[in-house]
Amino acid sequence: MPIIKSAKKRVKVAQKAAVRNSKTKRGLKGAIKAFHAAITGGKKDAKELQSKAQSALDKAAKKGVMHKNKVARKKSQLAKAAKAAGTAKPAAKKAAAPKKAPAKKTAAKK
Repeated sequence: MPIIKSAKKRVKVAQKAAVRNSKTKRGLKGAIKAFHAAITGGKKDAKELQSKAQSALDKAAKKGVMHKNKVARKKSQLAKAAKAAGTAKPAAKKAAAPKKAPAKKTAAKK
């Protein structure tokens, strides 16, 4: 047990942060498990659960519980799983717009 007053305070702060972080991790794990259960069961609300899982990942990154690159990797894995299960809507292809000819510059007379 620390003797110095500031060290005692750091112990209390660290305990509060640990509880907060574990709550975030627990919610994240639950959201991801619910999404995977939905896509394996073929439920219709898989898209909604995917967005909730991605939101939970974003919150974890914002709070510093998970590294941003790990969050990006996990979100990519969720999207890949959703696409493989056929629940993700395919990205709409952009129609090729006709290219406009660049405006001709008129030579200025001196």
